Amino acid sequence: MIVAGIGSRRGVATEEVLAAIDAALARAALSRDALDALATPAIKGGEPGIAAAAAALGLPLILVPQTQLEAVAARAQTRSERVVALLRVPSAAETAALAAAGPAAHLLGPRLALGMVTCALAGGERA
Repeated sequence: MIVAGIGSRRGVATEEVLAAIDAALARAALSRDALDALATPAIKGGEPGIAAAAAALGLPLILVPQTQLEAVAARAQTRSERVVALLRVPSAAETAALAAAGPAAHLLGPRLALGMVTCALAGGERA
């Protein structure tokens, strides 16, 4: 199972989200077909660009509750002071991907930042 975790600034466009996902996939030598879901912090659930990106890819969007983000925070590879101030976790994208991919999940690399979007890929076991 591969989950793309998404972090973004408010008002991000669908195309920006898709570009960040594609860049993260290319870095990991994966295609869009490898993805099973997108995940983002629950607080970002109202971002139309993120929801539209999931719909464009035909994937479920998992809204990760704050407690689950915090539970995997120690496994994040990068740290954004802005995200720490807003969400109390080091990376929105990395923690969302890890939490959504399951208890044995691991990051496929550090988050990738592209414009107003960050994307991190996590691999986990299929349920």
